[in-house]
Amino acid sequence: MTPQARRDDLIAAALDLFSSRAPELVTVDDIVSRADVSRPLFYRYFSSLRELQIEALRTVTDGLIDGLAHLDDGPPLDRLRAAVRGLISVAGNYRAGYIALLRGGSVIATSETDAVVDQVRDRAVELILEAIEIDEPTPLLLLTLRCWTAVVEGTLLAWLQEGKLPREGLDEWLVDQLVAMMAVTQARLATTP
Repeated sequence: MTPQARRDDLIAAALDLFSSRAPELVTVDDIVSRADVSRPLFYRYFSSLRELQIEALRTVTDGLIDGLAHLDDGPPLDRLRAAVRGLISVAGNYRAGYIALLRGGSVIATSETDAVVDQVRDRAVELILEAIEIDEPTPLLLLTLRCWTAVVEGTLLAWLQEGKLPREGLDEWLVDQLVAMMAVTQARLATTP
């Protein structure tokens, strides 16, 4: 196995474990057991468990960004629903990692992981602006879009943690939220001098 393939294998083992346990509960021993490698081999590729946790979480955010980047052709709302379905899928596949990434009290939350999350948020806002063909958004529109990304994150966290929201229709409901928020913003902009 090439060094990059071995490194990717260790990350995959960690992500597999994160699907059922919070990252801060996964140990080096758990990862080496899952990847069927020795502890010394683990430390050959990662200087610490924290480094692996951050790389694994970066894999999750890269998946989120990739999901946002590959939007279907078609009307803006259809494209946005497809993007939200992609986010839901990635969040569901990496449940514990996604929760840890967004949960403020996580042991692995760092300025670096916060910056990675901000990249996903910024990309989501960029894509919405592209879809509605606005090059220079007003501050109120930008605030609306950033608030909506918080709604999406909160909804996905509730869906993953509580298990009470059905997955079916979640994308449509979230896009409907954006449409409603943008209508209120548009009305405010129309009445504000």
